[in-house]
Amino acid sequence: MAGGCKTSELNSSGTPETTQATPVNESEQHIKAVKNEYAPDGRVALFDVESYNKNGRYILKGESNLPEAVSALKQKLQSQNIAFTDSIKMLPSAEMEGNTEGVIKISVANLRSKPSHSSELVTQAILGTPVKVYKKDGGWYYIQTPEGYLAWVDYGGVNPFTKNDLATWKAADKVIYLKTYGFAYEGASADSQVVSDLVAGNILEILGEENGFYKVKYPHGKQGYVEKNHAQPYEQWLAGLQPTGETLIETSKAFMGIPYLWGGTSAKGVDCSGYTKTIFFLNGIILPRDASQQIHTGVEVDSTRNFKNLIPGDLLFFGRKATATSPERVIHVGMWIGDNKFIHAMGDVHISNMDPNAEDFDEYNYNRYLRTKRVLGEEDEKLIQLTQSDLFLKKTE
Repeated sequence: MAGGCKTSELNSSGTPETTQATPVNESEQHIKAVKNEYAPDGRVALFDVESYNKNGRYILKGESNLPEAVSALKQKLQSQNIAFTDSIKMLPSAEMEGNTEGVIKISVANLRSKPSHSSELVTQAILGTPVKVYKKDGGWYYIQTPEGYLAWVDYGGVNPFTKNDLATWKAADKVIYLKTYGFAYEGASADSQVVSDLVAGNILEILGEENGFYKVKYPHGKQGYVEKNHAQPYEQWLAGLQPTGETLIETSKAFMGIPYLWGGTSAKGVDCSGYTKTIFFLNGIILPRDASQQIHTGVEVDSTRNFKNLIPGDLLFFGRKATATSPERVIHVGMWIGDNKFIHAMGDVHISNMDPNAEDFDEYNYNRYLRTKRVLGEEDEKLIQLTQSDLFLKKTE
């Protein structure tokens, strides 16, 4: 049939039979527009909303942790005189009964895409990290990390708190563990029973000092002892922070040889962006989680392989350049350490050379290089500067 615009056909009796067109869902374009504006990156913002028509009225269903996005959607629908019923579940869930805050209570908690141990490991959160707690599914909690990442953690990884509980925890004196990997003990002796392992960046309450050890308390009340030369009072550490290219290099080399782990952000294993995130955290700066997010921080300093412009601490990004038919894809990140070299997690943490004349030239990454960004010393709302944050401290009025 010419024209491609078929509106009717004959049935078996030879009489015309009208083909019913699928009704247009007038709310869909508005849902999409709001999601693109408020939650373009589903890793850090939840706006899982859809609708269906019931007797000429749209039923909005799904869930979100963004009240302003849901409000914007309702305003758009009202402005277009589209009738709707709001059945969107807002998070945190009422089932949490006020326990909508939390603190990671083990050295390294594995955060997954779904409430299942067989689901993808998307990131990790380390002991002492405050998180938002949105809902529960069996023994799993849906949480959001300080850099905004949304994921599931099992009951063994987080201690849910009320807002008052969290305020009390923040007001307590704390220590930050600085050795790459170690332990807390039952007594003030490395010969006593191990209480737990610890990794660099773990934060615990401090109860006192004894025999060269800090007596510490975990978020769920467990106590132990940490060697003083492996840790430092948090506020003292914070006051002494002066991150430079040199301190970033020193931190980065402490992780040499640590194995690659997809989703890893700790001394137990790192992926490429988890590694750069860990380096910067231990220098007082929280980066976004993934390479494709980190590339949108700081200022660009090179896109032409002119590595002379780079200084230690700059972040190099790699992947596939945009083409006429496909967008740019950022899939790897490393940190510049000078002398034409960068350090990164790929197989394990190691140093690669960008000098084509060097024996250890990394041709593979050289060929997929995209550009370099500088975040050290840059003001950027996507970066959390711990010296300017009350993330681990009582909020000052």
